[in-house]
Amino acid sequence: MLVTLLGTGTSSGVPLIACECEVCRSTDFRDKRLRTSIHLAIDEVSVVVDTGPDFRQQMLRMGLKRLDAVVFTHEHKDHTAGLDEVRAFNFRQNQEIPVYARDRVLAQLKNEFAYIFAEHKYPGVPHIQPHEIDDEPFEIRGVRFTPINVMHHKLPVYGFRVHDFTYLTDLNYISDEELEKVYGTRVLVLDALQRQPHISHFTLDEAVALAERIRAERTYFTHISHKLGTHRDVENELPPYIRLGYDGLQISL
Repeated sequence: MLVTLLGTGTSSGVPLIACECEVCRSTDFRDKRLRTSIHLAIDEVSVVVDTGPDFRQQMLRMGLKRLDAVVFTHEHKDHTAGLDEVRAFNFRQNQEIPVYARDRVLAQLKNEFAYIFAEHKYPGVPHIQPHEIDDEPFEIRGVRFTPINVMHHKLPVYGFRVHDFTYLTDLNYISDEELEKVYGTRVLVLDALQRQPHISHFTLDEAVALAERIRAERTYFTHISHKLGTHRDVENELPPYIRLGYDGLQISL
């Protein structure tokens, strides 16, 4: 299994173009972050979790030739806005792209991308195959995904566990019951927005505390704001088994 962090950044607290903070002036490629998303390659199965505004750029940068499915964590625009770009895979593969999301998220997609779901489609629009998911595990071409319920302030969001990998983005709370689904995971990717308290995301200290509870072999932080600090400086503060993620990072399991 190969996990690629397509994007580790956020729209939360995005600076103006003229921002002169240390992160925005950094020449370290690890401080240049697109919106949060991951790609999973499990044997011959290719799955993307979330299609944010940077989805097209991420796919081109990765050189991805095949997409078997898209899975959505929640309906916020920084995780869904790039859905239209799956059309390239429709053309290349000559098939619909399955999309997996809870009912509320599918309803939002139908509202925002009405032309995709229209009965009489305009030529060339994306063709997707919606699949409603709930709290029960589901399979994509034989690969088992276990949804993990977390809270993004008052909005329920799904994290996912696939084999020994767990992905938890956009959260500031997870119950002990849902945490039981995470224990034993070898690699964890976890939300860590900034140092200051935030209404819907973990701070750096909160993310470290949760990572220490889960105690995965390796934990990588994602959904990183420029307010957190430079990659180099933050990593110097972290325990050896906790690292900052960065765009393009590939993790083998």
